[in-house]
Amino acid sequence: MNIFLYFCRSKYRFVFMQQKKNKQQQEPSAITRFLKSDATLFTLGLVILMLSVYMAIAVASFFFSGAADQSRIEGLSLFHKGRIGDIENWTGARGAIIGNILLNEGFGIAVFFLLLFLIFTGLRLMKAKYVNLFKYFIVCSILTIWTSLALSFFFGNFFQDTAIYIGGRHGLTLSRIAKHNLGVPGTFLVILLVFILIMTLISSETIPFIRKLFSYTPKIKKPKTNTQQATEQDDADFIDADTQPDIQEEPEKFTPSEKPYNPITDNDFEIIIPKADEGEMFSPVSSEKDDCYPAENIPADYDEKEAERLLQELGIYDPTADLSQYRLPPVDLLKKYDQNETQVDMSEQNNNKNRIIQTLENYGIKIKSIKATVGPTVTLYEIVPEDGIRIAKIRNLEDDIAMNLAALGIRIIAPMPGKGTIGIEVPNREPQIVSMHSIISSRKYRESDYELPIALGRTITNEVFMVDLAKLPHLLVAGATGQGKSVGLNAAITSLLYKKHPGQLKFVLIDPKMVEFTIYSTIEKHFLAKLPDVEKPIITDFTKVIDTLNSLTEEMDSRYELLEKAGSRNVKEYNDKFVNRRLNPQKGHKFMPYIVVIIDEFGDLIMTAGKEIELPIARIAQKARAVGIHMIIATQRPTTNIITGTIKANFPARIAFRVISAIDSRTILDGQGANQLIGRGDMLFFQGSDMVRVQCAFVDTPEVERISKFIGSQQAYPTAFILPEYVGERKDKSTENFSLEDRDPMFEEAAQLIVAHQQGSTSLIQRKFSIGYNRAGRLMDQLEKAGIVGPTQGSKPRDVYVMDEYQLRQKLDAMQ
Repeated sequence: MNIFLYFCRSKYRFVFMQQKKNKQQQEPSAITRFLKSDATLFTLGLVILMLSVYMAIAVASFFFSGAADQSRIEGLSLFHKGRIGDIENWTGARGAIIGNILLNEGFGIAVFFLLLFLIFTGLRLMKAKYVNLFKYFIVCSILTIWTSLALSFFFGNFFQDTAIYIGGRHGLTLSRIAKHNLGVPGTFLVILLVFILIMTLISSETIPFIRKLFSYTPKIKKPKTNTQQATEQDDADFIDADTQPDIQEEPEKFTPSEKPYNPITDNDFEIIIPKADEGEMFSPVSSEKDDCYPAENIPADYDEKEAERLLQELGIYDPTADLSQYRLPPVDLLKKYDQNETQVDMSEQNNNKNRIIQTLENYGIKIKSIKATVGPTVTLYEIVPEDGIRIAKIRNLEDDIAMNLAALGIRIIAPMPGKGTIGIEVPNREPQIVSMHSIISSRKYRESDYELPIALGRTITNEVFMVDLAKLPHLLVAGATGQGKSVGLNAAITSLLYKKHPGQLKFVLIDPKMVEFTIYSTIEKHFLAKLPDVEKPIITDFTKVIDTLNSLTEEMDSRYELLEKAGSRNVKEYNDKFVNRRLNPQKGHKFMPYIVVIIDEFGDLIMTAGKEIELPIARIAQKARAVGIHMIIATQRPTTNIITGTIKANFPARIAFRVISAIDSRTILDGQGANQLIGRGDMLFFQGSDMVRVQCAFVDTPEVERISKFIGSQQAYPTAFILPEYVGERKDKSTENFSLEDRDPMFEEAAQLIVAHQQGSTSLIQRKFSIGYNRAGRLMDQLEKAGIVGPTQGSKPRDVYVMDEYQLRQKLDAMQ
């Protein structure tokens, strides 16, 4: 008994010590917390900044006092303890020694580049300025070495009899070695080569400048018009490009992504665990032609010489210059979930495989092979049936397989597009969260060159799923309540905020529910667009929604007029001309940022306003893609009276989250599938004939708040992006467009009747003059245009603006 008690105590002590050790390993020590604290980093940065400034003053002072101080500090170290004679350096004896070490014994004047790097390091630690220290270190180091060598090579002889080495001892030694081995011409060419390489890294204009410097075009031709010269030059460029043998490429050969299946036994079961960032990004079908004719062939406001002159004087126009200090949100603002690589439950996979085989065999269906591809939430089982098996027979067993697997959301894809297999999608027992952090930090997202990249999540093969909204060009999102629509919209907004500058993108956020988009109010002056008379940046009132959508149609028409003047077919060509100074801003030209309109609950707007909402949306969807205006609309009521034929025709790209019935699925996707999803971000992306199952990336409200606060804390524009002011027919009470020729013969009598009764009622006119309702309604509309009565107020009579018959007579006489 004592031995047993001793063993229990020993085991308990061992477990307790192990837990204590693990806790100590998990929790950072006090020293680590102290070193990483904000106060420590700020203090360290401040010390580095002050020391850098002190050394810069010491070096600058050494230029003037070096000759006088040289004899007193020659051979002394920085830690010399004896007394030093009178020093003229502004920073004292220690400063004179530092100046001598850095200037004469070091890199000469080039040492200021290293001091500049130390200053930026201090500012970075103080969090006063964000800079890429690695980039600055590389650039400053190269400039220090090159400047030291160049100064010693060109000006070293002029400072031989002085107390200052202009390039320092480093430059002097390196210059002598180079002259001895390469001679003066060789050393000069090396210095010139390194200078060109440095400028190539710093500026993108270096390579075109060098090419232009060495280019020569003979002009042994008779004089021709400017048009002929431009045409011949374009033809010459085209021919030269095609005659280069190393530029020509052979047609890309098609390589099957899957090997043909060979008959295998049922015991052979292949499980594929895709790794993140493998495979290619999904490339949506473009709604616009990619083979646009070159922008150089399109006429512009400025001729080529004027444009070239402005480009050399002013440089390329930068739409981000107004907020040049703007920083993209860091990925650390997103939550990183502690999930290791995909852990496959082999027993679960084998059980599902055996049940699928057994269910099919029960109905007389034998298969040749089966393999599984494990995704974050769903596993895809691909089977190859024996010859002679009808696909429809397997498709009809969907419910039977779901019952045997005891799983929700079984979906059969028969056949798999582009493969000779049949797919069976089965939800995993323990699904994984696809975090927005993993999507934004992925290689595919970082290296994406899409105009409007939207990262939605991961596919079954664990690939990052991305689309370009500029090519979709509009997106319809539908699904039942609580299935992930709002999270999907936040993921789309977040992926755009992490890629675009406020000068390149604007949002119009429409939120009838009044709670979904209020979190983005803090970025109003950075990214949001609104009407001039609207106070709230997030549009919630349906009357303001109508005005905003109509205002966007006016913005669309205005942009088309500018495109017509510039001879451009789309906003990308137009902006390329503008940034290259080929369009004159004094003629109304301006840089056009992309505008993304996002409507959270489209169904509520349709039920409230009907055609007043649908018509401007249809106009924008039909025409606005060429001028950079794109729409994302979402609804939780995917019914035919909400998603009408007009909406579906202009929204070829659609996202379907889980819905209740197959009818709703057919309304969204023109087929079943959305009713078989498992919810919680499980969705289908549909475009044309392609349908991809994706697990939507999860971005929580605190993450969006942190992103919004980070952007909102930075320098912003004075106001939000102002849309054109829209004045609808219901607001127009002027008589400028009122035509006397179209006036009804009973107009004056009807006006006298309304003023006498002080009641703007259509039924009153109908009764008094014994006319039909249509004519009475036209009379009332004419009275409204003439400013005699106000607009309709539903069932209430209209307001009468004319108080008596004398005032009416004056108004009628003025209309004559």
